[in-house]
Amino acid sequence: MNLPNWITISRILGLPFIFYFLHAPTTQSRWICLAIFLVAAGTDWLDGYLARKLNQITELGKFLDPLVDKLLVLGAMLALIDLGQIPAWGVFLILARELAIAGWRVNPNLTGKNTISGANIWGKFKTVTQIAAIALLIAPLPPIWDTPSSIVFWICVALTLISGAIYIAESISSSREKSISTS
Repeated sequence: MNLPNWITISRILGLPFIFYFLHAPTTQSRWICLAIFLVAAGTDWLDGYLARKLNQITELGKFLDPLVDKLLVLGAMLALIDLGQIPAWGVFLILARELAIAGWRVNPNLTGKNTISGANIWGKFKTVTQIAAIALLIAPLPPIWDTPSSIVFWICVALTLISGAIYIAESISSSREKSISTS
C-alpha cells in the first residue's frame, strides 16, 4: 500500500460523519457535513495527483479509487434520499450505471483488456457534477436554491447515464478493433 492508496481509503472515513450529521440536520451540522464531504471529495484529486507525481499508479489504486468514489457519492445520496431532497429512483439510475460500469471494467471478456481501465473524460465530468449536486443539496442554502440544486442533480443523473453509455460504446469499439487487428 502506497501513500496515494492510503489517501484513497481515507476518503471513505468521512462517510460515517456525513451520515451522522445529516441524520437530524441543523444549519451548523449541514455546514460541517459539507466541509467533510468536500474534503473527502477533494482527496480524489490529491490521490491521483500523487500517484502520477510519485510514479505510484497501481492496479489496486485503479480499482479502489472509483470504488471509494462510488461509496462516497452514493452514501451521501442515500442520506439525501432520507431527507426527502432527491428521489430514490434517480439515485437508483446512478447506482445501476455505476454497478454496470464497475463490472464492465473488471471483465476482460467485455473490455478486451486484462487490466482495470480508468475513467474517461466523461466519467471525470460525471464525478464533478455529482460532487457539485451533492454539495448544493447538503449546503443549508435559502429556498431559492432548491430548484437550481435539483436541476444540477438531474444533470448529474443524465451525465452519469451518458458517460456510462459512452464508456461501453468505446470499449466495444476498441474490443472490435483489437479483434480485427489480431485476425
